[in-house]
Formats: sequence, C-alpha cells, structure tokens
Amino acid sequence: MSATAAMILALAVGTYAFRLVGPALHGRVELPARLQELLSAGAVVLLVALLATGGLTEGGGFAGWARPAGVLAGGVLAWRRAPFVVVVLGAAGVTALLRAAGVA
Repeated sequence: MSATAAMILALAVGTYAFRLVGPALHGRVELPARLQELLSAGAVVLLVALLATGGLTEGGGFAGWARPAGVLAGGVLAWRRAPFVVVVLGAAGVTALLRAAGVA
C-alpha cells in the first residue's frame, strides 16, 4: 500500500470516528457552560474566517469588488431568512451583473 493510500485510509477512519463520537457521547459528557459558550463563539469565528477568505481572496490576492458584493447580497438575503436557493441565486446574480458591468 502506498503512503498516499495509507494517509487517505487513516483520514477516512479518523473522520468516521470523529463523527461517531458525537452521538456516542451525547448525554454522557457534561460540558461546563463557559466551555459551551466558547465553543459556540469559536464556531462563529471559524465560519466568519471561512467566509472572509472565500469571499475576499482569490489566488492569494484580492478577488475584486464583484465577489464581496455578491457575498454581501447573499448574507443580507440569508439574514432576511430567504430560502437557500434564493440566497445562492441572489449572490451569484449580483456578482454576475457587476462583472458584466465591468466591475472586477
């Protein structure tokens, strides 16, 4: 077995085990309230960081103004509780219109 195949297998087993631990330990392990708050805040920070890097950068540089405007439009639609399809199509539509208008 090659090193690449072994690594893929190890990651697959690790991912499956990680996903299995949640339901297996649910109700058996009590986390302190402060730790639960920190985990919730950490999840929000991680999602914002992913949104920022995906929405603002491309190839290690600034992605231009069209993409952040589309992400902002999608965020507003999601905040207004629009259906997911509307959020995705709205964000893509704003980005496409701005790029068609020459805004990079």
